[in-house]
Amino acid sequence: MGLTGTRLTALALALLALLGAAGAAALLLGVAGVDAEMIIVLRAPRVAAAVGVGALLALAGLALQVLLRNPLADPYVLGSSGGASVGGLLALMVGASLWLGAALGALAAGVALLTLTRAALASSDDASPRLVLTGAMLAALCGAAATLLLALTPDQQLRGAVFWLVGDLSGARGGLACIGAAVLFAAWLTRQHVAIDRLLLGSEVASLLGEPVRRLRLLLLIAASLATGMAVASAGAIGFVGLVVPQALRLVGVQGSRDLAWMSAVGGAALLVLADLLARTVVAPLELPVGAVMALLGAPLFIMVLHQDAR
Repeated sequence: MGLTGTRLTALALALLALLGAAGAAALLLGVAGVDAEMIIVLRAPRVAAAVGVGALLALAGLALQVLLRNPLADPYVLGSSGGASVGGLLALMVGASLWLGAALGALAAGVALLTLTRAALASSDDASPRLVLTGAMLAALCGAAATLLLALTPDQQLRGAVFWLVGDLSGARGGLACIGAAVLFAAWLTRQHVAIDRLLLGSEVASLLGEPVRRLRLLLLIAASLATGMAVASAGAIGFVGLVVPQALRLVGVQGSRDLAWMSAVGGAALLVLADLLARTVVAPLELPVGAVMALLGAPLFIMVLHQDAR
């Protein structure tokens, strides 16, 4: 049974409080202590990037889960982040726009996944195993392509290229732009909540209820791909945010897509701020890549959900 009324409000306030506390801790904690210049020049842009990227990845994961009707869908697991990394590397090598390259790469990976799994999605049988396996193979293919591109990257660009493959917020920029995009994405998902809830019942049911299924699925794919590309262009390939946050919200009883949309954005922002804080403080003055920290958090949950679906 889903949360309603007072409990839903309490959860919303708790998420906002968590985001505020995480942001304050990320601004104030560090090797240099409370230093005004350090906060303004380094920590504030990093926190803004974590908020924007975390929200975008969580919303992209939610959109893909609706699109594929699979709770295991996630930009990292299904190859969208890998496609964005390949696009970003190609753009870096030819001197084109990183944002455009990453967005086109994520969109290409999404189109490939949708094309390869079209028959499975149209079937009445459970398509989860085929979707997960197809996505895993696309992610592996993108990983191999990224590795080959990395080997061909000139030495003067190698450091920047490695950034895309690791996932790191230390040099992230464009945090305010990511936050703005996440707000627009969440607002659009909230506005489309009736159509999205019907789509979750199945394509045929949604069509019978008068929803333009093909157009809605295309818009979800484009929005998720653009969000993933923007996140990867800002901070590299950070995985499992889009899996952990919507799944955790469902586990505590948040069911409607209207509530899931903006709660996923806030939850994704809070999670990535906390993960980045952990990455830069746990072995200070050294820093861990936040992509590795998120993988350590997300992979066990992925395995748990996969086993629950198998039962």
